[in-house]
Amino acid sequence: MAVKIIEVQDYSMLKAFVEFNIKLYEGHPYHVPGLVMDEQMTLDRKKNPAFEFCESIYFLAYLDNRIVGRIAGIINHRANETWNQRYARFSFVDFIDDVEVVDALFGAVEGWAVSKGMNGIQGPLGFTDLDHEGLLVWGFDRLGTMATVYSFPYYMHHIERLGYKKDQDWQEFLVKIPSEIPEKYRRIAEIVLQKYNLKIKKFKRTREIWPYARRIFELWNEAYKPLYGYSALSSRQIDYYIKMYIPMLRLEQITLIVRESDDAVIGIGITLPSLSNALRKAKGKLLPFGWFHLLRALYGGKKEVVDLYIIGVHPEYQNRGVNALMFYDLIPIFNKIGYKYAESNPELEINIKMQSQWDYFEREHIKTRRAYIKHL
Repeated sequence: MAVKIIEVQDYSMLKAFVEFNIKLYEGHPYHVPGLVMDEQMTLDRKKNPAFEFCESIYFLAYLDNRIVGRIAGIINHRANETWNQRYARFSFVDFIDDVEVVDALFGAVEGWAVSKGMNGIQGPLGFTDLDHEGLLVWGFDRLGTMATVYSFPYYMHHIERLGYKKDQDWQEFLVKIPSEIPEKYRRIAEIVLQKYNLKIKKFKRTREIWPYARRIFELWNEAYKPLYGYSALSSRQIDYYIKMYIPMLRLEQITLIVRESDDAVIGIGITLPSLSNALRKAKGKLLPFGWFHLLRALYGGKKEVVDLYIIGVHPEYQNRGVNALMFYDLIPIFNKIGYKYAESNPELEINIKMQSQWDYFEREHIKTRRAYIKHL
């Protein structure tokens, strides 16, 4: 039978769109499903504040009356203005290993992009940098993380067959946590604290972090502004992410670097226990027991891996050793909790400043993700 491409039109189709990823990878040992309710909220034009400056379309592919693929098309007008381009993005892409299915899905999203006046398409990219980015192209035998998505190896071959070329790569690292702070790292941190009149800010109660929450995301805007595809978070988006992320953080694993003189936030380190296995047990749902698995992963039992979720330094203080302060604070905490390894978020391969922070540690490059581009 011929492949049918149908645009998502209602809530039930959107739910099917989100759940297709979970069904496609059911039982896969390295896939980590997202939470269905979170992904639906991200795609909901009424709930996600990114739609102040984004537009989107979602397609499902059907074969013999069953869903066999999905793809989202996104236009981030703010990013296009920032980077002086007319590009659409593809995202939330999954499909069975079938040429006709892949051609139909990408044909639909490319046709939509052209109809909107775009002359190129990039992806996988989301609405913002806090959405999933990049297609897994190396490291298929590694467990995914909450911040990333798994991709079958055949994805990259189909996408490249359609004429998509590498635009940017991200790398992920597994870092062995030392039993104590490396002496050179300690000296750098202590010199930086004194030289730039800085202090390490910690929190004991959730209410203490709320006055800093907005400043954390404002620093995110400054630190990530020069990076590939970035568009600044709006005030509404910042509020949205504060409500989404702040309540789930473990306070002892948050490190802020602030100026003594005015309490300005100039560095952030936000880490979380790995939630990968808990999300696998939850299978995309908080109810009836998904919440229990997540809470247990956050607060209970011994843990081996910590995810380095957000590491950022104000541009004025980059290359001045401020990153050392984050790990000067966190390494003893990691050892107390029992972590053996830290897994980095995806880092652009061209972001040498970010990757140089691992020079003092035993580390392994474990995954590579790729953003593709095709001119239309």
